[in-house]
Amino acid sequence: MKNQTSILIVDDDEAIRKLITIYLKNEAYEVHQASNGVEALKLINQHSIDCIVLDIMMPELDGLQTLMKIREEKVIPVILLSAKSEDLDKITGLSLGADDYMTKPFNPLELAARIKAQIRRHKVFHEVKETNISICDMTIDPQTRLVKVGSQQINFTPREFDILLLLAKNQEKVLSTEQIYTHVWKADPYGSDNTVMVHIRKIREKVEKETGKRYIETVWGVGYKITC
Repeated sequence: MKNQTSILIVDDDEAIRKLITIYLKNEAYEVHQASNGVEALKLINQHSIDCIVLDIMMPELDGLQTLMKIREEKVIPVILLSAKSEDLDKITGLSLGADDYMTKPFNPLELAARIKAQIRRHKVFHEVKETNISICDMTIDPQTRLVKVGSQQINFTPREFDILLLLAKNQEKVLSTEQIYTHVWKADPYGSDNTVMVHIRKIREKVEKETGKRYIETVWGVGYKITC
């Protein structure tokens, strides 16, 4: 059983990793270190990580590329670190799924406080009890993020699941691509049509492969809805 909160520090600067580690261990966190995105992704798959501190400028796989790969499968809080202070860099990082952003040089005590806040927010959000949603023979469990059709479990990426859950919560209501994108990606929906369409297609492919039935209906010129 895991008792200690685990933090992953990803930065190609060893001195920065060591500095952050000292402060976090003083807070009784378990700390893992990676010098680039490739190492980070391996550690994320090997350990249960509660929060990630991720530098943007790194060799092999930079922070933004790493963040995108993390968000394909995980909902772990991510705090970006960068020497860049321009608003565009912050906006890019946050739009890709980062939860917070700090500019170097930074105060390690402030970083520790932000980590604690992100972990607390994440924990509270995921402790909110939601009941299962049933649509015909499909059951969606918001707590475990599992989807079953009959006894058959279907696996989705976090984004796919969030879209399916949103549609299920609004059963028979048509949601536009802009509404879906804004809710799931929490970003400006400009140019979102293709992104949402691709994710809807993947959801349909997985469901139809297992069941031969289509649950998501396209309402041309308007958006999508889920039906029984």
